[in-house]
Amino acid sequence: MTCEEIIAVLEEIAVLLELKGENPFKTRAYRNGADIITNYGDDFLQKARENKLTEIKGFGEALATKVHQLVTEGEMEYHQKLRAEFPETIFELFHIPGLGPKKIKALHTHLGVASIADLKRVCASGEAAQLNGFGKKTSEKILEAIAFREAHADRFLLGSVTPVVRAILEDLRQHPDVDQVEAAGSVRRGKETVHDLDFIVSTQNPQAVMEHFVSREDVTNVMVHGETKSSVHLEHGLQCDLRAVSNEEFPFALNYFTGSKEHNVAIRGRARDQGYTLNEYRLAPIEGKDPKKLKPIHTESDLYRALGLEYIDPALRENQGEIEAAEKGTLPKLIELENLRGTFHNHTTASDGKHSLEQMAEAAAELGLEYLGIADHSKSSFQANGLDEERLLAQVEAIKAYNKAQDAITIFAGTECDILKDGSLDFDDEILTQLDYVVASVHNVFTLSEKAQTERILKAIENPYVTMLGHVSGRLLLKRDPYAVDIPKILDACAANGTWIEINASPIRLDMDWRWWHRARDLGVMAVINPDAHRTRGLQDLYFGVQVARKGWLEKAHVANCLPLTKVKKALAAKASAAHA
Repeated sequence: MTCEEIIAVLEEIAVLLELKGENPFKTRAYRNGADIITNYGDDFLQKARENKLTEIKGFGEALATKVHQLVTEGEMEYHQKLRAEFPETIFELFHIPGLGPKKIKALHTHLGVASIADLKRVCASGEAAQLNGFGKKTSEKILEAIAFREAHADRFLLGSVTPVVRAILEDLRQHPDVDQVEAAGSVRRGKETVHDLDFIVSTQNPQAVMEHFVSREDVTNVMVHGETKSSVHLEHGLQCDLRAVSNEEFPFALNYFTGSKEHNVAIRGRARDQGYTLNEYRLAPIEGKDPKKLKPIHTESDLYRALGLEYIDPALRENQGEIEAAEKGTLPKLIELENLRGTFHNHTTASDGKHSLEQMAEAAAELGLEYLGIADHSKSSFQANGLDEERLLAQVEAIKAYNKAQDAITIFAGTECDILKDGSLDFDDEILTQLDYVVASVHNVFTLSEKAQTERILKAIENPYVTMLGHVSGRLLLKRDPYAVDIPKILDACAANGTWIEINASPIRLDMDWRWWHRARDLGVMAVINPDAHRTRGLQDLYFGVQVARKGWLEKAHVANCLPLTKVKKALAAKASAAHA
């Protein structure tokens, strides 16, 4: 039982109590408990095991007893009883945007809605529109959200599957019969969402490896259990395929099953042009041809070299010019995670973050960052407890005081400033001039036409105090499509105004999309990789932002927060100086 799992249980209890219409104070106690665990620290689990949670401020005896049971027994009797009062499928409804506990309670109580199928039926029939707080437009939006969910039902976020991939790789590496093992497929290429997981092992005893794989504790269903290939389902329906090959076949299998399909077709065509046939097992001369003799191939690098190419990083294997660049020797030296020296878009408890300025700073320092930007929401984001002018300037003073008191890390004072519907900013220039930087983001009115939305953002870009654009397309992967916006015009405007564009590294965003970054780079637009962290562990999402940058052909010279502290200070000062000119 981890702290994250305990938090999830307490938050689910709060939701179930809301569905029951329980006293709001009782509901709040469980949410407060979840927040305390989030902020407490690493020794929480030990206190829970020792039944000493009442020593923590805010933890009452009843809640402490329940959490102690959860940690020591693996489940909480009270939680299980609550869950038993509702159909299991009712929890699906919380994944539909726009449906909170109150609406779900009304649907369940008055129309017997207990699943997404029920919800779809009552919205399509018009029954839901008759309930207070719904109406025809709400029902239509719900039906659109259901259709979107159904279209993406077999996709998973890269951020969600990465821990699973790491765990499976570690498990297989420890198996005595495994010589080599790698993840393949779209995970290896760093795609933002994936359909399934592919693993390749080299072994002399494939039967033993396959038996071990299908017997894992997290396997919920075995679809195929063969001698050289097995397919299983994990929780939530995630499919994992394992293929076993010999050491000699490993580089070919890894290359083939990494893809992409388009890259593979181009590579096989290149091999054919040179007199060879390439498949997932070997590179062999075509019968009747007499091609030049090749050196032995032990790795993927050897394979690409045999075809007259530089090694192509998996992130680039999308058949978007990488083969031509590999032939010319002009592939980029892709950015690495360790190249990052700091980051800017992060939240604290001042708005909707879960950790204080000091806690965020300490976590960033522990990750080895030289600087951290704090950009809490502006006042129009009332749902996120956005800061007004007075609170923002007080935070600026607190940051100055923090920087004077310690030298472990430098904190920059910023804001995530809402771009309003007309393109103006949520704060006047008089306020913005007192900050180190400004992240300008759209947080509402997503339904504007492409022309209107583009003009809205272009106006913000032209404000000289805007340092960078946040999550440019507004997408939420597997939840919400991007709003309509002319990205090429945005790129041109950022190039003309020296405005940076964020790679929002939150796994649910990964925005701006990697497909635009090659063009942005060529225009001279600087990227800035930000985690949009709302808690300390969110800083670790920088990893996913780097994957986007790599897929976008970016080197560290193209990413602003690869600059060391002295140089990034100069860059921010230059932007401020230009604004004042």
